[in-house]
Amino acid sequence: MVQDTNVTDAISYIETGLRPQVLSIVLAGGEGKRLMPLTADRAKPAVPFGGQYRLIDFALSNLVNGGYRKIVVLTQYKSHSLDLHISRTWRLSTFLGNYVSPVPAQMRRGRDWFRGSADALFQNMNIIDDERPEYIFVFGADHIYRMDPRQMLDQHIGSGAGVTVAGLRVNRSEAGAFGVIDKEAESNKIDRFLEKPSDPPGLADDPDKVLASMGNYVFCTDVLIDALNADADDSTSARDMGGDIIPRLVDDGAAHVYDYTENNVPGDEAGQRGYWRDVGSLDAYFDAHRDLVQPLPAFSLYNQLWPIFTHGRSLPPAKLVRDGVRSPDVYNTIVSNGSILSGCTVYESVISPNARVERDATLEGAILFDDVTIGAGAQIRNTIIDKNVHVPPGTRIGFDREQDETRFTVSEGGIAAIPKNFVF
Repeated sequence: MVQDTNVTDAISYIETGLRPQVLSIVLAGGEGKRLMPLTADRAKPAVPFGGQYRLIDFALSNLVNGGYRKIVVLTQYKSHSLDLHISRTWRLSTFLGNYVSPVPAQMRRGRDWFRGSADALFQNMNIIDDERPEYIFVFGADHIYRMDPRQMLDQHIGSGAGVTVAGLRVNRSEAGAFGVIDKEAESNKIDRFLEKPSDPPGLADDPDKVLASMGNYVFCTDVLIDALNADADDSTSARDMGGDIIPRLVDDGAAHVYDYTENNVPGDEAGQRGYWRDVGSLDAYFDAHRDLVQPLPAFSLYNQLWPIFTHGRSLPPAKLVRDGVRSPDVYNTIVSNGSILSGCTVYESVISPNARVERDATLEGAILFDDVTIGAGAQIRNTIIDKNVHVPPGTRIGFDREQDETRFTVSEGGIAAIPKNFVF
């Protein structure tokens, strides 16, 4: 019945030009243990990225740019800075019925916190009842990508699916890190959902690739409600969207996949289409920043046709200063407002607002958060420095792993991470 109704709805929307009623739910309760120490004092979606943004800004910007502006953000772990960011940044026109609203864990179904992503939705079904949407987007809050969600919803409505899962093409050799979608050869219907398989089947049109779940979904509202209720009654469930809800709907024949590589975002260059990064580890987070600073970046922050929105501090423009006889040598680097770089060398780095880099300092692959100072003559390589840290003159970081590990977190790939407010 769902299929016939959805096809009829698709014809109706095409004929009338109206858009369906949609509620967007962003899951932002993640702890982000693999991003420690960056998540020691904040939720993972609140981690700064790209100089002035937070991770959650990317998912929210995609929804808002797509015209879906009734959004709730489900929070839980150390959510104060995330709540502040949303309330200060994401103010939409209430006159037009738009909103972005953080919703903390409220224990509406008992005395338990969220036990998984599906349980987070189950405990907040009152929001769905109040809004009464026809369709529901469920998006993760901590990936870097551009996506026009209208195209995914249009496919979903036209297909008659109960749920559509956004799928990313990845190499078969990488499939063990993802939930993998095995779809029918002649349609987008999902045959099987394989959790981190060692030997998955390749795609019919590209045998060396598989479709991995991006953690973004669009549901018919009644299908999601029924699935959440059934999951809540299953004592063996881990209460997880990808591990429990989606496999249940695959077994019911209600799940389809949307191939993210077919998504066409205005302003993206050919080499930027299909970009998606899970920045769940320090190495992945660092690599995603390195993508930003290349001369032809794989992901551009400068696409004004599909902007990434955020809250900017009221600071003066960035300034590069000739200090004595030396001019700054800066290239392949993002420099945010309020920062001053004086007679230093900086390359392949990201400098967040109000940072200072002093005379003869050298930064190679550094990510500086807000209000960081690098003292004169310091040498910093492959390092992430959280807010409000003053690195003393002459300090060397990123050259001696054993020495760095006595003071900081060092990732498997050798990236040093210095926590917020660290004192040398």
